[in-house]
Amino acid sequence: MAMDFETPLRSLLSPLGLNLYDVELERGTLNVVVNKEGGVDLESLTKANRVISEWLDENDPIPGRFTLDVSSPGLERRLRSPEHFASALGEVVTLRETREGEATRRLEGTLLEASDTTVSIHDEQLGRVVVPLSSIERARTVFRWGGEAKPSPSRAKTSSSTSKKG
Repeated sequence: MAMDFETPLRSLLSPLGLNLYDVELERGTLNVVVNKEGGVDLESLTKANRVISEWLDENDPIPGRFTLDVSSPGLERRLRSPEHFASALGEVVTLRETREGEATRRLEGTLLEASDTTVSIHDEQLGRVVVPLSSIERARTVFRWGGEAKPSPSRAKTSSSTSKKG
């Protein structure tokens, strides 16, 4: 399905003071991600949901049943477009890069540059790495609490010890 949701959604969200961050129709769910300067509150999400629902009911652009999910990008936001990467310059990002004939590699570091075709990050192990956008399988910003990245499930400690006095 090649329906352009971006144009009508941008015009619906603009009067609410919201920007369209991302939109994707996936497995029967229309995911609409909105943002605004200073962050998105629950009231803004509720208004956006109502306005988009009414537009969808009137225009019926999606055949069959589907679910509408309106959310904010969150602390760790997905990066899919050149604009997403440009908005994350200077932030720590993690990405999976697919490479022809080689294993997929995971990179994590500060996003240094972003163009329409490539991103450049300073990976902690490899230094400066330039990655074509077309080979990025998945990317997101990394939220660091108090300067430490939260452990990802694959990096989480597998054992812990506790002592009880009894």
